[in-house]
Amino acid sequence: MFAPVSRKVYFLLVILCCVGGAVASSLALQHHYRRDASSFCNINTTFNCDVVNRSAYSEIAGMPVALLGLIAYVFMMGLCIFQKEKQETPALLLFLSIAGLAFSLYLTYVEAEVLRTWCVLCLASLGSIALIAVLSGLRVRFELGEGRS
Repeated sequence: MFAPVSRKVYFLLVILCCVGGAVASSLALQHHYRRDASSFCNINTTFNCDVVNRSAYSEIAGMPVALLGLIAYVFMMGLCIFQKEKQETPALLLFLSIAGLAFSLYLTYVEAEVLRTWCVLCLASLGSIALIAVLSGLRVRFELGEGRS
């Protein structure tokens, strides 16, 4: 059975996956269906999701990066809900979230140094995956500490 702290961590992870998934789905839908020149997050030349979402960096092999993010968030949420009692789940969540964070940081670098514009939704996704990585890391650390005693 899970300790109350573990339940709270998984609950927070599910909430963060929902937030990240909502952001990623908004970006994926905007990428796929939007044809006009602006969207709700086209604020100015510094903050413009449209520039980022229509750049060459917004796809991998023809698939929107945001869709890949949505798939990752849904998969991590599934682990938190359906596989939380398995011993390997915390380490798998940590691995997935660190991989997602590394890719998100790369895309943030592209926004800053190549495109020279920021996507507010992308930054929200970065925040979500960073918090997921931190909570997953704490969960793994807790598991390791619990195993030693």
